[in-house]
Amino acid sequence: MPNNNEEANQEVTPGQAQLDSSITQKIDYLQTLQSALHDHDDRQIYELIDKTRYDREVKKSRSTTKTQHLADLVADDHEQLSHYLSENLIDYLGKTYPFFYYDEVRNGEFDIYFGNWWDRRKFGKLDVLNVAFEFDDTEYAKLKRAFELDALNQRYNTENIAEISANSAELQKLIDGQDERDHQKEDLRKQLKEVSQKSTLPWDSGKVKEERQGIVDQLSKLADDDEEAINANKKIKENDEKILSLSKEDTILTYEKQSIQQKFEDFSHFESHNQSLYTDYLTNLIGKGQVNADD
Repeated sequence: MPNNNEEANQEVTPGQAQLDSSITQKIDYLQTLQSALHDHDDRQIYELIDKTRYDREVKKSRSTTKTQHLADLVADDHEQLSHYLSENLIDYLGKTYPFFYYDEVRNGEFDIYFGNWWDRRKFGKLDVLNVAFEFDDTEYAKLKRAFELDALNQRYNTENIAEISANSAELQKLIDGQDERDHQKEDLRKQLKEVSQKSTLPWDSGKVKEERQGIVDQLSKLADDDEEAINANKKIKENDEKILSLSKEDTILTYEKQSIQQKFEDFSHFESHNQSLYTDYLTNLIGKGQVNADD
């Protein structure tokens, strides 16, 4: 028979019980996750990797239970989980956002492209685990502004193109005005010669000097215009290339705007769908039969 010391050694201390419970909880979590993977139960996987959010946004529960420490057990498996979960998610997004296309640049990491037309934009990234778009701030702001300007019957680059076109028109005037400037320079040189040959009294010297400086200033301005005219054709060509690039951007933005309007009617509905994407997708999985065992 065991003596009292042996019986004491076999007693479970509170610390041991707590440790055993913690390990059991982790084993149960990993086994549940493994079963969800085997059963292709994406809904349950999403619940397991962020139960607090799932309870709040899908079950509409006010529970504040913290279970993130369990989800941390698979933190180093996020790339593989993202790759796995992307298949059904992208299939869903293909129907909901038919104008977005996805490129897996690394395992579980996806770039978003807007459209399948030429010069399509890289529009951001897809966060599979959080079921969220991470749009490029600059591209997103352009698209949003394009919708705002549409109400004014303007395109995104209307003002920029008008400004560049006006600059080209001024440059063309410089080119076309070469003959007139040459005549002006000839007349001014004659005037300068006449002024220089004037016999002046001491009290008239200041006036003559001022007159002479005025002619010199005009000749200097005409010389500057001549120099600018020499480079005008090159600048006009550069402006034409800028306008072409901006016009292409306006065309792409029009395609993007029309794609959103065809699916969501306007930009505000597009934004609201983006904000509820997590809930919408998980609800869709529930509707397809991937239901919560607790429901």
